[in-house]
Amino acid sequence: MNTPILGAATDDTPISPLAALGIAVLAVSTSAILVRWSTAPSLVKAFYRVAFTVGLLAPVALVRYRDTLSTFSTRDLVAATGAGVALAAHFASWFESLNHTTVAASVTLVQSQPLFVAVGAWALLDERVGRRTAAGIAVALVGMVVMSVSDLLAPTSAPQPLLGNALAVVGAVTAAAYVLTGRSVRSRVALVPYVVVVYSVCAATLLAVAVGNGDSLTGYPLREWVLFLAMAVGPGIFGHTVINWALAHLESSVVSVSLLGEPLGSTILALFLFGEIPSPPLVVGGAIVLTGIYVTAK
Repeated sequence: MNTPILGAATDDTPISPLAALGIAVLAVSTSAILVRWSTAPSLVKAFYRVAFTVGLLAPVALVRYRDTLSTFSTRDLVAATGAGVALAAHFASWFESLNHTTVAASVTLVQSQPLFVAVGAWALLDERVGRRTAAGIAVALVGMVVMSVSDLLAPTSAPQPLLGNALAVVGAVTAAAYVLTGRSVRSRVALVPYVVVVYSVCAATLLAVAVGNGDSLTGYPLREWVLFLAMAVGPGIFGHTVINWALAHLESSVVSVSLLGEPLGSTILALFLFGEIPSPPLVVGGAIVLTGIYVTAK
């Protein structure tokens, strides 16, 4: 069992895992909004989101988990490194997708990660895929096709929706790679040291690619730095880190299904903050995708 963090459920501070999960879903729902608000290059804001998250978690890891950090096996370090690179690819592709398509489409498609986890586990780990899971994947794929062509049926204000949707799917695939790569490590290593190692590799990868791409890392106004920090504290700490903790206390299917609330929350926020009204075909396609994810993850 992972050592709880952030005041999570202990004998002294009993906090419901379901309540923590609810807060986490609300936190991750703000991610796309914060990314869209930022005008920095996608690689730069992805780098600072992860780097600030590492900065916030590293002191906890060094104080409470120093022994664990020093006893990572070579096998676990290799797996954690692979997970970090996959996570960097996830952030880079998804952040960029938000420059080209609507928040509703991007968040819904990137949330299709469970489908690719199921396919990857079948193809790479020889895990059985039942009829229900196969049916859920098929339904979700139909929805993804509908969403991808929704702009042809009802044009939106998104500049390049097909490109943005494709990048969001890449973000889902790389997120699945991140989950599959690190799954075995998480059964042996506590949450905080694991995510610090993975996030550190992720940040280093994003930094290298951003510098290689010629993106500037400095010279941004205070507003941008506030947004970078908000991405780390909200979606990073109170979002994904708490979700990882919840997985030790709740069934994975409960967590996966709960995360379907992220596209809904992000879409509502985008409606009020950006005036993005999803087209009917997009809504239909999104509903089909979420239904397929629900069937797959349940």
